[in-house]
Amino acid sequence: MNYPAFLPPARLLMGPGPIDADPRVLKAMSNQLIGQFDPKMTECMDETMALYRQVFDTQNRWTFLIDSTSRGAIEAAMVSLLEPGDKVLVPVFGRFGHLLCEIADRCGALVSAINTEWGSVFSPDVIQREIKSTRPKMLAIVQGDTSTTMLQPLKEIGEICREEGVLFYCDATASIAGNELKTDAWHLDAVTVGLQKCLCGPSGSAPITLSERAVTIIEERRHVEAGIRDENIVDGPGSRIASNYFDLAMIMDYWSEMRLNHHTEATSMLYGSHECARILLEEGLTESIQRHRVNGHALAGGLTSMGLKLYGDQNNRMHNVVGVYIPEGIDGERLRHIMLLEFGIEIGTSFGPLKGVIWRIGTMGYNARPDAVLKTLACLEQCLLSEGFKLPPGAAVAEARRTYAASTIS
Repeated sequence: MNYPAFLPPARLLMGPGPIDADPRVLKAMSNQLIGQFDPKMTECMDETMALYRQVFDTQNRWTFLIDSTSRGAIEAAMVSLLEPGDKVLVPVFGRFGHLLCEIADRCGALVSAINTEWGSVFSPDVIQREIKSTRPKMLAIVQGDTSTTMLQPLKEIGEICREEGVLFYCDATASIAGNELKTDAWHLDAVTVGLQKCLCGPSGSAPITLSERAVTIIEERRHVEAGIRDENIVDGPGSRIASNYFDLAMIMDYWSEMRLNHHTEATSMLYGSHECARILLEEGLTESIQRHRVNGHALAGGLTSMGLKLYGDQNNRMHNVVGVYIPEGIDGERLRHIMLLEFGIEIGTSFGPLKGVIWRIGTMGYNARPDAVLKTLACLEQCLLSEGFKLPPGAAVAEARRTYAASTIS
């Protein structure tokens, strides 16, 4: 049987991610492949490291890519930093805190989870008390959890971890480039992200940055596989990292001047990752965060003007995703399908206790722009009206336009 070439339908992805990739990223990814040790290839790798140091706001030498989705980078960080029996504290305020618990548990760590009501975040005092009680090796936390739309403040927590001698790991996949993240100033020892949110790219490459403290722990566990060893290789005194593919010691050797042949680089994703960072820095980190703030505020204002209720603590909401309660009497999944099939716009549902309770609408990366927000509000209004929901026609778009008029974003 012959199959035609797959052509994806035109969509405007206004959910919690992934989002539409910037056309410049797609163009970069279409470039021809070159050998993984071609001088131009290694030059691109070095440039990518330099670019992501600026993205992460760090001086960390070891800032590079994991050839994986963002979840793979989480696993790489944890399996390389944690040994069986190590204590890990995970503050859980959404689905992805539970994910950190599971991955740490699979590494053999002794996991202590603390929970807060979904839609809220943790105070530094609570986390400091738990650190003093459990004495963990690592605190692992999500900065922005799209399942609840909440953004956990990190600055004071970083100071606590530094004072208490605790490794501070953060998954900032959903928040980076749309919300402030200061790796060095906030004493973060390891941060992992993905491209598919505010960085304007596709899933499949995961930037990571590691502090000198984290690198020391990883290098103590260096054990290079037999097939690529030479007489200059010196293993560390610690236990071997349990994963070969996610062994950060060997991956760092691959990105170093050694160019250890650990795996074949995902060349097209490297091109795309390089372009994602280049585009962000061309705009400016401050400007990107402001753009996400204004577009998120315009979306939220439009939703409330439509008569909808926003979910969660709005003082601690991410700039780039808004949670909104599904109105009583409205079939949330049916409306999502109408939005997708009739208007080509995707919005998200949520997980666990919020499944069927809220929609999540994103303003991320390439889609954090006025025309995307205004179109989404107008189409959502029409879908709600067709389902019998009473609302003031035109109020949502008018309110969003007022937000834009009062800002520098146009």
